[in-house]
Amino acid sequence: MAGSTKAIETPASPARRGFFKTAATGVVGAAVAAPVLLAGGEAQAQQSAEEKKKRRYRETDHVRTYYETNRY
Repeated sequence: MAGSTKAIETPASPARRGFFKTAATGVVGAAVAAPVLLAGGEAQAQQSAEEKKKRRYRETDHVRTYYETNRY
């Protein structure tokens, strides 16, 4: 191939490099903050013994209709 030309590679622009640095820093920050935020702590509400025994599921008319329609 006598007349072949090589593609000239241009270096990445500084703005693009800055974007990737910022994105990587954000990912690392989120990974560090996630266990702290998901740990719970005092923000969780406590249930009383009465609430733990409380019946939450109610089979209403539209739920029965759904069960009948889908043959449950």
